Amino acid sequence: MANLEEKLNKFALELFKIEVLKFGDFKMKVGINSPVYFDLRSIISHPKLLDTLADLLCEFSKDLKYDQLCGVPYTALPIATLMSTKIEKPMLVRRKEQKAYGTKKLIEGRFNEGERCLIVEDVVTSGSSILETVRDLRKEGLNVTEAIVVLDRQQGGAENLQEDGVQMHSLFTIKSLLKILLQHKCIDQATVDKVDVYIKNSQIRANGEMKNGVEKPKNRLHLSFTDRSKFARNAITKKLFELMESKETNLCVAVDVTDSTKLLDIAENIGPHICILKTHIDILSNFNVKLIQQLRAIAKKHNFLIFEDRKFADIGNTVKLQYTEGVYNIISWADIVTVHALPGPGIMEAIKQAIESSENGAERGVFVLAEMSSANNLITNAYSQEALRIADQYKDITCGIICQSKELVSNPGVIQLTPGVQLNNKSDDLGQQYNSPEAVIYEKGADIAIVGRAIITAENIKNTAEEYRKCLWAAYKKRLVAG
Repeated sequence: MANLEEKLNKFALELFKIEVLKFGDFKMKVGINSPVYFDLRSIISHPKLLDTLADLLCEFSKDLKYDQLCGVPYTALPIATLMSTKIEKPMLVRRKEQKAYGTKKLIEGRFNEGERCLIVEDVVTSGSSILETVRDLRKEGLNVTEAIVVLDRQQGGAENLQEDGVQMHSLFTIKSLLKILLQHKCIDQATVDKVDVYIKNSQIRANGEMKNGVEKPKNRLHLSFTDRSKFARNAITKKLFELMESKETNLCVAVDVTDSTKLLDIAENIGPHICILKTHIDILSNFNVKLIQQLRAIAKKHNFLIFEDRKFADIGNTVKLQYTEGVYNIISWADIVTVHALPGPGIMEAIKQAIESSENGAERGVFVLAEMSSANNLITNAYSQEALRIADQYKDITCGIICQSKELVSNPGVIQLTPGVQLNNKSDDLGQQYNSPEAVIYEKGADIAIVGRAIITAENIKNTAEEYRKCLWAAYKKRLVAG
């Protein structure tokens, strides 16, 4: 054991060198902020350390009895894979979502009912991720009573797992890891004390509720738009929440047409049924300033916001000019614009500066694009998480996140928009994928659904918009009742 302890000390220092352990202010999955963050995802870029970690876990678990290994998706998957090859034990893969095609399996791999499966995980806070995996494995008849993890944050996870019949074994606890770093002067005593206080006041139950100390934010999916307006982080978001509730609509229509007269005609017809009208102003063949005046008048008449889906994605100075200058002068009329996080925080800083220096002082905001609905798009989970971090950094101008996953938006003061919605949920020949209104609102967690061609190409645009509004609002009300 002394030899293993020496190896763990050395490994802890290596993890610190590659910044797996970070100190600052971090939003956790369970919805609270932490002064310390353990991010093991980057270890895949250090193959020797990844191999060492697998060796340590194999040695640490050598006395455990099991027939199968299963890594909790996704960070633990490569770790479990290496362990499987080293100890020659078969491995199972649990999908986060069941396949909608082929065998439609949730658990991949060969196994027999009653076999013992050891769970592998990187870090445990409340233990909820492990419990999700445990329950799916148990549904398949597997015997799951033990889990091995790299780090126990000591916030109640071990106790929560024990209540469900799962014994957790960890290479490190947060306190033992900090002790090693303190002994080698990587951190100071003040940092250790700060984390100790945080752990004491942030014990979490398996369902995410706090046992004491810090109050966990409300689940946005179970709050009304009126209640969520109180959490809004800027005036334009608050205005949108209140508008949605008063009009009883969470419908955004994408009016992607090339003729100005047609744009105005559609806006007049769908205006009573929408909360947002989405434009691509640069595809109009006959754009003029008068058009903007008329569109703004219709928006005021029917009480909806205008959202220019510009998807800014350039360096800050260029974006600032694109937003405030040129023939479109977008800042003068678009309540909200979209932004890709690709260029980094500079793009948000540019838009913030433009809004703050705007002559008319109008309320303006940004939707940050974190995921796309097109098939085979190149956005990764790491990119989505970074987009969320940048959005949170600029909370004073961020209204919402455009994404496909309810897990990405936890703050009740932030709006989730999801595109790709049709009553007849098919796909087109250009890679656009569609979901039903209920699936998008109730299952994917969208607050606002973006509908395009299904409405603007309909024979009766006005009636079709009303039909979508009713379906989307009903799904939202169903979500509230379910909560």
